[in-house]
Amino acid sequence: MTFKQAIEATPDVANGFKLGLTALGTLSSKVSVSDTQLLQGSLDIDTCTASKYPNSNRWDYAFAYNDETFFIEVHPANSSEVNTVLKKLQWLKDWLHQKAPEINKLKAKRNFPFYWIQSKGFAIPKTSPQYRAAAGAGLKPIAKLNLN
Repeated sequence: MTFKQAIEATPDVANGFKLGLTALGTLSSKVSVSDTQLLQGSLDIDTCTASKYPNSNRWDYAFAYNDETFFIEVHPANSSEVNTVLKKLQWLKDWLHQKAPEINKLKAKRNFPFYWIQSKGFAIPKTSPQYRAAAGAGLKPIAKLNLN
Protein backbone atom coordinates (compact mmCIF):
# COMPACT_ATOMS: atom_id res chain seq x y z
CA MET A 1 0.00 0.00 0.00
CA THR A 2 1.28 3.46 -0.87
CA PHE A 3 1.41 6.37 1.56
CA LYS A 4 -1.49 8.02 -0.30
CA GLN A 5 -3.57 4.83 -0.14
CA ALA A 6 -2.82 4.42 3.57
CA ILE A 7 -4.03 7.97 4.23
CA GLU A 8 -7.17 7.42 2.17
CA ALA A 9 -7.83 4.21 4.16
CA THR A 10 -7.68 6.15 7.44
CA PRO A 11 -11.02 7.88 8.15
CA ASP A 12 -9.52 10.52 10.49
CA VAL A 13 -7.28 11.88 7.71
CA ALA A 14 -8.76 10.40 4.50
CA ASN A 15 -8.66 13.71 2.59
CA GLY A 16 -5.34 14.93 3.99
CA PHE A 17 -2.84 13.69 1.40
CA LYS A 18 -0.67 16.44 -0.13
CA LEU A 19 2.03 16.22 -2.79
CA GLY A 20 5.66 16.52 -1.74
CA LEU A 21 6.05 18.34 1.57
CA THR A 22 3.21 20.80 0.92
CA ALA A 23 1.26 19.66 4.01
CA LEU A 24 4.06 21.23 6.08
CA GLY A 25 3.52 24.65 4.50
CA THR A 26 6.34 27.07 5.32
CA LEU A 27 7.77 24.50 7.74
CA SER A 28 8.81 22.34 4.77
CA SER A 29 12.15 24.17 4.98
CA LYS A 30 12.77 22.23 8.22
CA VAL A 31 13.13 19.01 6.15
CA SER A 32 15.86 18.38 3.62
CA VAL A 33 16.06 15.33 1.35
CA SER A 34 18.79 14.34 -1.05
CA ASP A 35 16.39 13.41 -3.88
CA THR A 36 13.04 15.20 -4.08
CA GLN A 37 11.88 12.61 -6.64
CA LEU A 38 11.69 10.13 -3.74
CA LEU A 39 9.16 12.26 -1.81
CA GLN A 40 5.85 10.40 -1.81
CA GLY A 41 3.60 12.94 -0.12
CA SER A 42 2.79 14.49 3.23
CA LEU A 43 0.00 14.81 5.77
CA ASP A 44 -0.91 17.48 8.33
CA ILE A 45 -2.08 15.14 11.10
CA ASP A 46 -2.79 17.97 13.54
CA THR A 47 -5.13 19.90 11.26
CA CYS A 48 -6.91 16.78 9.99
CA THR A 49 -7.59 15.44 13.49
CA ALA A 50 -8.26 18.72 15.36
CA SER A 51 -12.05 18.50 15.29
CA LYS A 52 -12.11 14.84 16.33
CA TYR A 53 -9.55 15.19 19.15
CA PRO A 54 -9.82 18.88 20.14
CA ASN A 55 -8.40 18.49 23.66
CA SER A 56 -5.57 16.11 22.79
CA ASN A 57 -1.89 16.86 22.37
CA ARG A 58 -1.84 15.96 18.68
CA TRP A 59 1.28 15.30 16.60
CA ASP A 60 1.98 17.63 13.67
CA TYR A 61 3.01 15.92 10.42
CA ALA A 62 3.85 12.78 8.52
CA PHE A 63 5.59 12.44 5.17
CA ALA A 64 6.83 9.59 3.03
CA TYR A 65 10.31 9.51 1.54
CA ASN A 66 11.95 6.61 -0.26
CA ASP A 67 9.26 4.14 0.88
CA GLU A 68 9.51 5.13 4.54
CA THR A 69 7.11 7.28 6.53
CA PHE A 70 8.46 9.82 9.01
CA PHE A 71 6.58 11.74 11.68
CA ILE A 72 7.73 15.21 12.69
CA GLU A 73 6.67 17.55 15.45
CA VAL A 74 7.76 21.17 15.04
CA HIS A 75 7.70 22.58 18.56
CA PRO A 76 9.69 24.87 20.87
CA ALA A 77 12.69 23.06 22.34
CA ASN A 78 12.73 24.25 25.92
CA SER A 79 12.51 22.37 29.20
CA SER A 80 8.91 23.37 29.92
CA GLU A 81 7.74 21.83 26.61
CA VAL A 82 9.33 18.38 26.92
CA ASN A 83 6.34 16.87 28.70
CA THR A 84 3.97 18.24 26.04
CA VAL A 85 6.01 16.75 23.21
CA LEU A 86 6.20 13.41 25.01
CA LYS A 87 2.40 13.48 25.35
CA LYS A 88 2.15 14.23 21.63
CA LEU A 89 4.40 11.26 20.85
CA GLN A 90 2.25 8.97 22.97
CA TRP A 91 -0.88 10.30 21.30
CA LEU A 92 0.67 9.63 17.88
CA LYS A 93 1.68 6.06 18.76
CA ASP A 94 -1.79 5.33 20.17
CA TRP A 95 -3.45 6.91 17.14
CA LEU A 96 -1.29 4.94 14.71
CA HIS A 97 -2.10 1.64 16.44
CA GLN A 98 -5.81 2.27 17.00
CA LYS A 99 -6.95 4.58 14.18
CA ALA A 100 -4.27 4.53 11.47
CA PRO A 101 -2.93 0.96 11.17
CA GLU A 102 -2.18 1.27 7.44
CA ILE A 103 -0.07 4.38 8.01
CA ASN A 104 1.58 2.65 10.98
CA LYS A 105 2.71 -0.21 8.73
CA LEU A 106 4.64 2.26 6.59
CA LYS A 107 6.65 3.97 9.34
CA ALA A 108 10.40 4.06 8.80
CA LYS A 109 12.29 0.94 9.84
CA ARG A 110 15.80 1.68 8.54
CA ASN A 111 15.70 5.07 10.23
CA PHE A 112 14.06 6.28 13.42
CA PRO A 113 10.51 7.35 12.41
CA PHE A 114 9.80 10.11 15.00
CA TYR A 115 11.50 13.51 15.07
CA TRP A 116 11.16 16.64 17.18
CA ILE A 117 12.24 19.64 15.14
CA GLN A 118 12.82 22.74 17.20
CA SER A 119 10.76 25.71 16.07
CA LYS A 120 13.33 28.19 17.38
CA GLY A 121 16.42 27.78 19.55
CA PHE A 122 17.37 24.95 21.89
CA ALA A 123 16.94 25.55 25.65
CA ILE A 124 16.99 22.17 27.38
CA PRO A 125 20.08 21.66 29.56
CA LYS A 126 21.69 18.35 28.62
CA THR A 127 22.03 17.45 32.30
CA SER A 128 18.35 18.04 33.07
CA PRO A 129 15.72 15.37 33.76
CA GLN A 130 13.70 16.81 30.87
CA TYR A 131 16.55 16.20 28.42
CA ARG A 132 16.98 12.65 29.73
CA ALA A 133 13.23 12.03 29.36
CA ALA A 134 13.23 13.27 25.76
CA ALA A 135 16.37 11.30 24.92
CA GLY A 136 14.91 8.21 26.54
CA ALA A 137 11.95 8.47 24.16
CA GLY A 138 14.34 8.95 21.24
CA LEU A 139 13.34 12.60 20.79
CA LYS A 140 16.33 14.88 20.96
CA PRO A 141 15.26 18.15 19.34
CA ILE A 142 17.03 18.95 16.08
CA ALA A 143 17.11 22.17 14.05
CA LYS A 144 16.41 20.42 10.73
CA LEU A 145 15.78 16.87 9.53
CA ASN A 146 18.21 15.84 6.79
CA LEU A 147 17.45 12.59 4.97
CA ASN A 148 19.83 11.09 2.42
